[in-house]
Amino acid sequence: MAGRDNREDSIQQAVELFMKGYGCCQSVFCAFAERYGLDIETALKVSAGFGGGVGRMRMMCGTCSALVMLAGLEKGQTRGEDREGKADCYRLVRQLLETFRQENGSINCAELLQMNGVKAETNTSQPDERNAEYYRVRPCARKVESAARIFTEYLNNRNT
Repeated sequence: MAGRDNREDSIQQAVELFMKGYGCCQSVFCAFAERYGLDIETALKVSAGFGGGVGRMRMMCGTCSALVMLAGLEKGQTRGEDREGKADCYRLVRQLLETFRQENGSINCAELLQMNGVKAETNTSQPDERNAEYYRVRPCARKVESAARIFTEYLNNRNT
């Protein structure tokens, strides 16, 4: 994971992490974490609870939670009275999530799963076994790729 500087590589890295069993939020967040000075272990821990639509409750898609956290690293204000800084961060969050919604139809985990015909169970914290069937029926790897691409495009275009 270390040593990747090319922003385009972050998209592939995010998908690779997901295919290795990491959660959707972890996969996207960790693909960019080092650029903000976060070591991978810390990034994995911080983002761990957001998978499955936050603790497998099927709320906001974990990839979207990663976009929110990345927006905070990029634009988050550090002074409580900084209303303009907070507004800048919120604008970026809204931009990233709206792009995701336009590309994927929703930012909600349960809705994204049901769009692909997967039953979106919320009554257990037990993650599904990662096997060939899991990867075949779930749209999650494509959502990881989409979110990583959206953030990469933001990074590529922010100074233009």
